[in-house]
Order: sequence, then structure tokens, then C-alpha cells
Amino acid sequence: MEIGERYSRETSCHDNAYGQLVSSLLVTQPKKIAVLSGDGIGREVIPEAVKVVAASGARIETTEFDWGAARYLADGVTVPPDGFATLAREFDAILVGAFGDPRVPSNIHAKEILLGMRFKMDLYANVRPVRLLDAELCPLKGVEPNDVDFVVIRENTEGVYVDAGGVFKQGTADEVAVQEDINTRKGVERVIRFAFDYCEKHAKVDGKPRGRVLMSDKSNAMTHAGGLWQRVFREVSREFPQIKSEHMYVDALCMQLVRDPRQFDVIVTNNMFGDIVTDLAAGLQGGLGMAASANLHPGETSMFEPVHGSAPAIAGKNVANPMGAILTAAMMLGYLGLSAEAARIEGAVLEALRQKKTTQDVGGVLGTREVGEWVAERVARS
Repeated sequence: MEIGERYSRETSCHDNAYGQLVSSLLVTQPKKIAVLSGDGIGREVIPEAVKVVAASGARIETTEFDWGAARYLADGVTVPPDGFATLAREFDAILVGAFGDPRVPSNIHAKEILLGMRFKMDLYANVRPVRLLDAELCPLKGVEPNDVDFVVIRENTEGVYVDAGGVFKQGTADEVAVQEDINTRKGVERVIRFAFDYCEKHAKVDGKPRGRVLMSDKSNAMTHAGGLWQRVFREVSREFPQIKSEHMYVDALCMQLVRDPRQFDVIVTNNMFGDIVTDLAAGLQGGLGMAASANLHPGETSMFEPVHGSAPAIAGKNVANPMGAILTAAMMLGYLGLSAEAARIEGAVLEALRQKKTTQDVGGVLGTREVGEWVAERVARS
């Protein structure tokens, strides 16, 4: 054997062993999670989600952040300097509760924290799974859990939510208000491609592959923005010939969701329509208290939040449903590669529903903390 060849092989073996060691260390290193409980019921449900994650044995380290109404009222700070950069640099994921407090009528803190996180960290894909875990939770007749199992992917950084526009002659009879809908080729294309990738890689709960992506818009009325979505959707769909591509106007989609949810796999739409459609879809799975979501930028630090708001009317009363937050935490673990722990949490939530170990909104009699404790104990024993 030539000296050069022997050296090459020895180096290759050394590099391979080193690579395996590095991979092993990466697997065993705990994931770092930033926790922002926020306002209202967020401060009740997120601690229960963290408690359940701890019970799963998942290797994570959590760091609490005090961003929210209380911090803003105390010192006027919504997001500290370098706040978003710190989250992106030092954490693997972010677990968020809800923002909104009647003591801050402008809701400026909520806007700068939540929308700021989505926009400035470029979390362009809002992924919202819609799964019915118990038939009793669905208001539709004759619908079983396997009948409601689809995903809504909402463009998360553009549209009317960028706050472009203005008001002219405010407070007069001639007042004019303009709200602009911003859609870029880059933004539309990447979220549509994300939807097709998601459809290709994620099966239904029962293991059946997903095979359909439906794009929803209002292009018959919003011709400029809708025209862009239509053109890009046709182009990207040609890259995925194995996936059926479909289109519905958003009003027709809302009707079909309540008429027959069985027909949907993956739905992709813009920021505002996605916001509306996902709240409607939450009604199919037991309400906003059961709804989880993720705000993703693949390969970057991403944020996970339950769909519900801060619900100040019930905050502090130990009645808020923590299941959405718990399922969101499970979604986060799955995204971070901790799929076994995520599955155990989802299984415990399902068992809690079956045994009515839940809050009143989904048929139980327990409080927020008691539900969290029950699920955590179940996870620890599974």
C-alpha cells in the first residue's frame, strides 16, 4: 500500500470516528428553549406545557423571558435591544403563550413582540395542524377523528399584516383609510413550495400519505395579489407531479370546511385568510383551546404558540384549557427531533380527553393546573 493511500484511509477512519462522536454529542446536548408566557391565560397554560415537557424526559433547557404587558407597563420596554437576535443566536426554539392586555389599549407590546418575532426573524410559514382527537368535540354530525386531519399553512410575513397604508383626514366626514396587501414573488413562492414539501414528507395520523395541496385566495376580486398567487402556484405545482394541486376561493373553502372536512390534506393561503380559516378550523377540533401552531423558518430558530389569545376575561381563574399549549409543546419537540417524547405527550392528551380529565370547555371539570398535572403524570408513567 502506498504511503499516501494508507494516510488517506487512516485519515478517513479518523474523520469518520470524529464525525460519529460529534453526531453523538449533538444528539445528547439539551435543546435550548426560550419561554415567553406573555399575558393573560398565556401565563397559566405555558407553565403547564413546560411541566408536561419536563415529565416526558426530553433533554431541554428552558429560559424564561419577561416580555409582555407587565414589563411594558413597568419600564416601557416591549423588546429589549438585540432581543430577537438573542433568540435566534442562543436558542433552538421559542415557546410563546399569548399577548394582549386591556391595560395597554394600543396593544403595542403585542404587536412589537409577536408580529416583530414573525417578521424580523422571518418565520414565514405558519403551520397549523387541524386534528380531531375525540368525536364529541366536533360540532358536525357523524364526523370521526380520522375525518378531520388536515394542515393549514399560512404565509406569515406579508399581506395586510405588514401595516402598510395610512389614514387621511382622520376624524372628518371625508376620512380615508388605506390598508395595503403586500405580496412578493419570493414570499409567495417559498410558502407554496413549503406546502408541497410538507405534503410530501408528512403523513396523516393513521399513516396514510398526504397527496393534495389546495391553494386558497380571492383572485376573482383581488386580481393583482391573487394573480401572483395563481401563477406561482401553477409553476411550483409542476415540480411535484405526484401531488394533486387544487384551488378554491376562500369563501368556498370556508363553506367546504364545515360541509366536508374529509376532502382536505394541506391548505396554503395568505396571511389574513390563513388567520381566519384557522380559527374556523379550530371549531372542528374542539375550539381554540385545542389548537396548536408553529411559526417556522426551516433551519433557523422557530417559534411555537397555541392559537388562542390572551383571553383577559378568564385570566387568573384556573379555567383556561392548556391542551393547545401542551400540543404546541409536543409539536415543538417533534420539530426538534424529539419525536418519541412528542408522541408520548400526544398520547397522554388523547387519554385525558377520553377520560374527561379536561377543562369545562371540552367536557371536563378540572382546572388548568389540574389538567396539566394529570397529563404530566400520565406522560411520566408512559
